[in-house]
Amino acid sequence: MAVNVDTVYKTVLFILNKEQRGYMTPDEFNKVGQQVQLEIFENYFEELNQLQRQPQTNTEFSDRVFQIQNKIAPFEVEAAATYTSNYFYLPSDLHRLGVVYFNDATIIQPVQQNEYLLINKSPLTSPTTTHPIYVQRGEHQSSAGPPPVLHDKIHVYPISIQTGVKCSYVKTPAQITWNYSVLGNGAYQFTDSGSQNFELDVSEQTEIILKILQYSGVIIRDPQIVQTAAQLVQQDTVNEKS
Repeated sequence: MAVNVDTVYKTVLFILNKEQRGYMTPDEFNKVGQQVQLEIFENYFEELNQLQRQPQTNTEFSDRVFQIQNKIAPFEVEAAATYTSNYFYLPSDLHRLGVVYFNDATIIQPVQQNEYLLINKSPLTSPTTTHPIYVQRGEHQSSAGPPPVLHDKIHVYPISIQTGVKCSYVKTPAQITWNYSVLGNGAYQFTDSGSQNFELDVSEQTEIILKILQYSGVIIRDPQIVQTAAQLVQQDTVNEKS
């Protein structure tokens, strides 16, 4: 279940008004909201990496790893790579590359450029269609936001492979959008059409709100602010169900 973009924006506006911190326009909210979504999303991988470096000694550890993996799981997809001018281009929503494979069966092994030069020198180790390799090249800035600069294409060897390449990958969360129309009095009115919810797990809803407020200059020292945000979210959820 995704995080409702309208609920988040209305909650942020309520608290900004309550704290006398001014106003956040829809366009500002869309920009900051996506930044927050990507920060929380990237933190999944950082936390998972740290946990996997620790001794796996208790149930609490296993539960936390499982929780994070479940939050990442909806973003794990696969797609065909498009061949153009000697390269296979990776999906534009790529966040982290998983396994690259050929004809749905053969895993294409990743190598660095210097490794490829050594591998290709010998007939015994040079790549074949049964033992292919690839080198990542190029740079890509995700259209959904500012995070990691990624390699957006791969060079597959042997070069006779020009079709049948697919990859599994973790996709970038879609750009959140609180879409609107402008009323006669200049007020913004939410419209479902063209809007995009946060794609993070619904358990992140309060965290999203608090991080957006921090970007807006609200110092989250007062527990009352956290409590107010949680209560507003809960009430909005009840209203939606009724």
